[in-house]
Amino acid sequence: MGDITILILTGAVSLIAGGAIGYFMLRGAQRKHEVEAREKADLIIKEANINADTIKKDKILEAKEKFLQLKTEFEEEANKKKNLIISNEAKIKQREQNLSKQFEQVKRKEDEIDSMKENLNAQMEIVKKRKAELEKVRLEQINALEKIANLSRDEALEKMMENLKNEAQTKASSIIKDILEEAKLTANKEAKNVIIKTLQRTATEHTIENCVSVFNIESDDIKGKIIGREGRNIRALEAATGIEIIVDDTPEAIIISGFDPVRREIARLSLHRLVADGRIHPARIEEIVGKTRKNIEEEIVELGERTVIDLGIHGLNPELIKMVGRMRFRSSYGQNLLQHSREVAKLCATLASELGLNSKLAKRAGLLHDIGKVWPDEPDQPHAIVGMELAKKYKENQEVCNAIGAHHDEIEMTSMISPLIQIADAISGARPGARREVMESYIKRLKELEEVALGFDGVNKCYAIQAGRELRVLVDAETVSDELSGKLSFEISQKIEKEMQYPGQIKVTVIRETRAVSYAK
Repeated sequence: MGDITILILTGAVSLIAGGAIGYFMLRGAQRKHEVEAREKADLIIKEANINADTIKKDKILEAKEKFLQLKTEFEEEANKKKNLIISNEAKIKQREQNLSKQFEQVKRKEDEIDSMKENLNAQMEIVKKRKAELEKVRLEQINALEKIANLSRDEALEKMMENLKNEAQTKASSIIKDILEEAKLTANKEAKNVIIKTLQRTATEHTIENCVSVFNIESDDIKGKIIGREGRNIRALEAATGIEIIVDDTPEAIIISGFDPVRREIARLSLHRLVADGRIHPARIEEIVGKTRKNIEEEIVELGERTVIDLGIHGLNPELIKMVGRMRFRSSYGQNLLQHSREVAKLCATLASELGLNSKLAKRAGLLHDIGKVWPDEPDQPHAIVGMELAKKYKENQEVCNAIGAHHDEIEMTSMISPLIQIADAISGARPGARREVMESYIKRLKELEEVALGFDGVNKCYAIQAGRELRVLVDAETVSDELSGKLSFEISQKIEKEMQYPGQIKVTVIRETRAVSYAK
């Protein structure tokens, strides 16, 4: 038992000694760390102080530089303002001097005006005295004349006025006669000017149509399908449309021939639909042709409505609108009838506005003037009479009916619009390039016109414009001077007069252009 107690005491002593040793060792380590931490802190504080001093010095330097810069800028700005003030002061002094001079001049002029005013007042007094003396002399002379002529003043005035009246009437009659003669001489010229202005203000397309249409196909294999076994398909198509279908050696094309443009269009559209569908046989052909004919009738009505809307014509009967649409598929001398009628309508409206007439009524008559050409019954009467009867049937204005019937002199003209329709119809039909019969000669004339100008020295290029009414000549600026330009224009016009035949007159314009060209490299 004693040994155990000794062992326990020994262990406790050892434990206490170990704990004390561990405490003192830990305490020593903590002190060591504290010392190291203080040293590091001191080091950081020293570095911070050094950096702070450095930053402080840099900032002080920057502040000094900024101060010097601001001071320099302020001094420069102050110098500029000082110079500006000095300059303004100099200008103000100069203006003061100028104002002083002007003030002296004004004062001098005022003195002169006062002097002139005094002179004028003196002269006015003299004039008044002389006027009184003249009035006295005039009255004495009148009294003397009354005694000599045995007439009072009023009687003499009346007789003198009567003589003046007779003389004025004689002179007025002579002047009226001269004016009438001059008007007769210039009437033709003025009429030409009105027509030329109308043509210049009316721009239309040149439309030429033929009696054949070409239907393009992708390959020649389709020709066999269109012809069909023993030609039954093509016979069915010709029977349904009334058009001749020509299938020849022309590559990838079929010719559709017929005088009626509506039938040709029906045949062309039917062929297009049949080829696109691929089923080509007599029953299908009749079905497609029937549908196409119905579509064309709808398109005709749509064309007529679009035309009257474009021209601003209102209240036209639906049957007349349909006939206007049919004009699209009718031609006269190769000129499309709808295009011709639209052109005549615009020309009539322009002519009417130039002459102060009703332009809307003239436009209406111009559109309907050839309506008789599309009447399906094909009567024996002239188309102008047929058109007039149709216009009356559908209750058109009496002036419009007369203009339609009289545009080829079949009836007497009773309206001022009627001659306008005749003039516009002639202008549209005879316009160069409008109809096939004059197209070739028109082109040939323009080429000859340009060749005439190209034959002169110094001419670089020339262009015939405005349907051959103007020849624009471009010359070399080094070869042709300004003085020679006028001479060249006259010589070209004289040569055209001698060597060519042409309607109206041709304006020759010579253009000389000088250019200065340089390059920036």
